[in-house]
Amino acid sequence: MALISKKKMNLKNLFIDHCKKKGLEINQNQIKTIIAIDHFYQDNFNQNFLSNIFKKKKNKLGFYLQGDVGVGKTMILNFFYDNFKLTKQRLHFNEFMINFHDFNFQNKNNKKINSIDNFVIKLKKKYRLIYLDEFQVTNIVDAMILGRLFKKIFDEDLKVIFSTNIRINDLYKDGLQRDQFIPFLKIMKLRCFEQILFIKEDYRKSKNKINKRYLHPLNEITSFRINKLFRQLTKDKTKEQKSLSIKGRKFIIKEYYEGIARFNFNELCNKNLGAEDFIKISEICNYIVIENLPNFNENNSNQQQRFITLIDIIYEKKVNLIVTSASPLSALTSDNNLSEPFKRTLSRMYELTSSVKTK
Repeated sequence: MALISKKKMNLKNLFIDHCKKKGLEINQNQIKTIIAIDHFYQDNFNQNFLSNIFKKKKNKLGFYLQGDVGVGKTMILNFFYDNFKLTKQRLHFNEFMINFHDFNFQNKNNKKINSIDNFVIKLKKKYRLIYLDEFQVTNIVDAMILGRLFKKIFDEDLKVIFSTNIRINDLYKDGLQRDQFIPFLKIMKLRCFEQILFIKEDYRKSKNKINKRYLHPLNEITSFRINKLFRQLTKDKTKEQKSLSIKGRKFIIKEYYEGIARFNFNELCNKNLGAEDFIKISEICNYIVIENLPNFNENNSNQQQRFITLIDIIYEKKVNLIVTSASPLSALTSDNNLSEPFKRTLSRMYELTSSVKTK
């Protein structure tokens, strides 16, 4: 595969060749997106000194790719990222913010240090490009800090590419104190090129995959099937209680068999756990079994939000998933306020529970 370097290149042709080699459908809307990100690259990484001096407008330093679930956003940005040969970092947005909060916590007693400035300066010393996958804002702590954080990121000339299901104007919609979030939206609209990838089909659902690892309803037959599948997976493996330490907190996995973990839904999503906990769990697992997945509504929306985060991380870490549930995957219900991000969850579960292994 050709490399993205300082000389002119044709990302469109590289992408078409990539799709042919992988047996992927070549979609014209995806091609338009590839052309757009190629322009972003040429503007930001292929300009000489004189052209930058005489340029009338500032470059857009961010490429914000928005689209519905399963349309190939991550695939396109992964392709660009893999070909980008300058210094770079790829993170799920949850991990990026955890890194920032950790840095902030470690330096909280040093009044001489501006945490945001120093965090960004450290990033700039290491990377030319940051790739944030699944960008979304769901909590007030992040919402209140993103404006200052990304102003500094762009002021330092760091380039950022984003994948997301949410348009910039709709970020943190109906969130607490959203008026204080508006400056961040203005920064994003000013400094980012927003590209919409519109495709009607969800490729994760359209693939000829059988969801052999999503079992329903909750009855004796499903119990027999999940126990049989679990015995097959854990044959000749040693059971232990796995203890994880997460910032001084202990989390016990009661059923852990050399990379295979079995949970009841409530153990993961009806406790005060978050992205950092789920990342730690996923890092030591090849398979995760979740039993008794419920339907969601306004009465268990907190549990649903945790489950959305959990699935995002399992998907990012390429962990195989087995689920038992009361309802078919296509019939799982959602709290109204979480219906949009839950579309992504359902789409990813089609892939994670398919008969094709992801790891």
